[in-house]
Amino acid sequence: MAGIWLDVLDGIARTCREHGRGDLLQAVRQKRAQLLDPTLRVLVIGEPNQGKSQLINAIVNAAVCPVGDGRTTVLPTVVQHAEVAAAAVVQAAALPPGGSPGTAPASNVERIPVPVERIPAGVAGTYGRRPGGGPAYVEIGLPRALLAAGLVLVDTPGADEVGAYGGTAPVAALNRADAVLLVSDSTRELSVAELNVLLHVTRSHPNVLVVQSKTDLVPDWRAVAERNQRHLAEAGVPAALIPVSAALRLRAAAADDRALNAESGFPTLIARLHRDLAGKADVLARATVGLTARTVVEQLAAPLRAELESQQAEEQSGPMSRLHAAQREVEELRRCSVRWQNALNDEMADLLSDIEYDLRDRTRQILREVDDAFDTADPLVAWDTFQEWLARSLTEAAEANHEWLVQRCDFVARRVAGHFARYGYDVLPPWSMTVPEDLADRMPEFEQPNVDRFTVSQKVITGMKGSYGGLLMFGLALTLAGMPMINPVSIGAGALFGGKSIRDESRQLLRRRQATVKTAVQRHVDDYFVRVVKDCRDATRQVQRMLRDHFAALTDELQEAIVQSLRTAKQAADTDAAVRDQRQREIKLRMTRLAALYDQAQQLTAARPAAVPLEPRA
Repeated sequence: MAGIWLDVLDGIARTCREHGRGDLLQAVRQKRAQLLDPTLRVLVIGEPNQGKSQLINAIVNAAVCPVGDGRTTVLPTVVQHAEVAAAAVVQAAALPPGGSPGTAPASNVERIPVPVERIPAGVAGTYGRRPGGGPAYVEIGLPRALLAAGLVLVDTPGADEVGAYGGTAPVAALNRADAVLLVSDSTRELSVAELNVLLHVTRSHPNVLVVQSKTDLVPDWRAVAERNQRHLAEAGVPAALIPVSAALRLRAAAADDRALNAESGFPTLIARLHRDLAGKADVLARATVGLTARTVVEQLAAPLRAELESQQAEEQSGPMSRLHAAQREVEELRRCSVRWQNALNDEMADLLSDIEYDLRDRTRQILREVDDAFDTADPLVAWDTFQEWLARSLTEAAEANHEWLVQRCDFVARRVAGHFARYGYDVLPPWSMTVPEDLADRMPEFEQPNVDRFTVSQKVITGMKGSYGGLLMFGLALTLAGMPMINPVSIGAGALFGGKSIRDESRQLLRRRQATVKTAVQRHVDDYFVRVVKDCRDATRQVQRMLRDHFAALTDELQEAIVQSLRTAKQAADTDAAVRDQRQREIKLRMTRLAALYDQAQQLTAARPAAVPLEPRA
């Protein structure tokens, strides 16, 4: 029957080797050697003063372990078979730096014989133990039939913490035990610390017993036992409970009283130990292999599961995420290209409209000033001053208009460059637009228009025409009064009418000159407006072309870089995906094999022994 579980255990060892876990492999090999060992190593644990040492004395029917009120057990005590009673302190050499108990080779172990009468001192650590040495324990040999059958009892120092078990000394380590007895006396129920210890121990040991000691001191020990069994069931601890009394056992042995011995509860405990010893190679080994498989599978599957989860997380943060980021960059660059082109066209259209309106507003202001000036001024008198003022005003208007054009072009360039701000570097064009220095020379010349002058001859003729009419009108009127036609009155009226005609004609000629000049200025300003607007339009289109070419080249450069990044990211993502998929398949295959190994080990697990019923007292 050993071949079945041994094959499974060897499969567990091969799995540990395949996963590169030398620590687990060593533990499995130790467990294999332990299960093939015909002896049954029983580890007795519990809190201080619970009767562990007295329990071992009662089992072997000899006072081998010192008992008392103080801390009598300092070193673990191994009680095993020997033809002649003997004792020794076994001490390993000092541990190397960073070493742990059990790592020292067996050749470095020193055995110091201990006289039988000095056993309590040896167990207390005050005799035979060399200072500065490694872990030590006391080994006691007795000629007992129970021990000769293969039973080995290990008494441990009292401890009430989970961390105290599992690594104190090589012989006391839990991984070396075939069975574990937790001793708790009948004066109280199982404590939380004891239940925690039991939960910890049952994870790695299939054979755990709770021994309720000192039943002789508590009349209602059965009630305590029932409550303890409820605590075990509620905590999910698969351990049987056996109430015993070491005092009754020793007294029965001294008096050879079978009834008293049965009342002590030890026959049930010893029968359980015999059954475990007989079933070690089958039932106990199967259960141990099942627990070993569970422990190994959990430790091997945990990093595989973590690696699988990390690989799934890397799908969102690794090369695949960089590929998605590169794809988003390509799409974003396409949208950016559409946005900056639309922005450039819209801004330039608005710029042309605003520049034309600005120049039109400035020229209208000049024309209003011309109208106001020539409502009163004579072009023949103020022409030189007016011509200088008009040229200066039109030049200033053109310069202001071009300066605003430069500012707006710079604004448009920065506005379009703002769409590339996310790429993290300066994308403004290396050139800048300025106001032409020869702007005044480009203005059309304005020559004085031909205007009517009021010459002397024209004045004489106009005066004669006016005086003749006045002389004739007043002369005829005075002839009716008997006066001659040419008389002083008619002559004075003729002179008055002649002067008025000269003044009226002079005013009419002035208004014609003013109208002529206004019309000429209007035509000149229109010619000026057309020429300046044409220059502004040409400059604006030139700026638009330069900005378009600059940002188009920049877009091509960015697109080439992003596309190259996309190719690199896609290649890395494909490679990573292939490697990750291969690794995930390997992980899933290993986890499948671990699950199959676990199922195979669990099929070996025999049914656990049922809880031992409480023995009634005689």
